[in-house]
Amino acid sequence: MQKLLYDFIEVIFLRPSEYGFTPRQYMVNRDFEFFHNIDDSLMEVEYHNHDFYEIYFFISGKVTYIIEGKTYLLKPDDIILVNNKELHKPIIRLSEAYERIVIWVNPDFISKQSTDGTNLSMCFDSSSKSKYNLIRPSTELKESIMMIVEKLERVCTAVSYGSNVLKEIYMTELLIYLNKAYLNTHDEEIENDIHYNEAVNNIVQYINENLPGNLTLDILASKFYKSKYHLEREFKKSVGYTLHDYIQQKRLIMAKILLRGNIPVTEVYLRCGFGDYSNFIRSFKKSFGLPPKKYSKNYFDG
Repeated sequence: MQKLLYDFIEVIFLRPSEYGFTPRQYMVNRDFEFFHNIDDSLMEVEYHNHDFYEIYFFISGKVTYIIEGKTYLLKPDDIILVNNKELHKPIIRLSEAYERIVIWVNPDFISKQSTDGTNLSMCFDSSSKSKYNLIRPSTELKESIMMIVEKLERVCTAVSYGSNVLKEIYMTELLIYLNKAYLNTHDEEIENDIHYNEAVNNIVQYINENLPGNLTLDILASKFYKSKYHLEREFKKSVGYTLHDYIQQKRLIMAKILLRGNIPVTEVYLRCGFGDYSNFIRSFKKSFGLPPKKYSKNYFDG
């Protein structure tokens, strides 16, 4: 009975949406979820982060996508990849129907499908470290990717013999081709449609590489040769968060990931740069609704 109920839920949530945008930012299925949305009414999406990876296929509309301070001016057939550490949001301007395909993927599923010689999470992890989140595949790769997406959509919206196996096969195939497209995308081909403040981008990169360290405003302003006022103003303008709130949020995101790796709470707060244990407990509960120890227990209890 439980298995039948699970399958029923999956069909409801993976069907191409006749209901428009949903604010749900959590997965109800274990491995991945598929959405095909068309909206003709204006919507606002706040900055957010989620525990899974996101693959976003832009089909039509007028959209800019902001990820960690970089603004991407999207064109039809663009692909955006977002990993589970990145704060992001789309800005939608209503001039025509807004159509996109979005796939949410559990990092554990990607890890399970990877091999020693084929790291399928490379396109998600590398983009946030050194490159961009935008992919514009060659014509040949784009056709291959969209054929796989169409197969995946069909099998996700019908329950038939072998559909669960085919979903996993097609999803793995899609990940392979996305990594190929990532390796095939050249920066100079997309840089005109990516806007960002280089100084702020350097600060964002430094923060993400040094979350356990001392990241006070004074230290960052001194390191990057900016006045504190100028740094705060430019950072908020580019990233959408104050410097303090951004660092706090990124440390909490890191804490969730470590807790899901079965790291003890007393170690997590230090590895995330929280100097005060009580402050860490309060901040974590305020952001995620549960104290860290209970969050960890719930995650491993399933």
